[in-house]
Amino acid sequence: MGDSKRRKDSLGEKYGQEGNIYSWLPIKKSQAEQFVNWSTRGAWLGIGVLVVYWVMVRLIGPGLGWWQVN
Repeated sequence: MGDSKRRKDSLGEKYGQEGNIYSWLPIKKSQAEQFVNWSTRGAWLGIGVLVVYWVMVRLIGPGLGWWQVN
């Protein structure tokens, strides 16, 4: 008997269903992967916003007369 059949017999109804990351944490593995993908996109978006803000403050602002230092 192969390992797959043995696992299917031992798990019964739960065979083929996605498991949790930890038994005490009700988050599936695909949900954790989605969270990582979304947080990575959010981090890159934040970096982009920071760069745009830096360009405005550093280059455009002084050119328009903002934040004049005497």
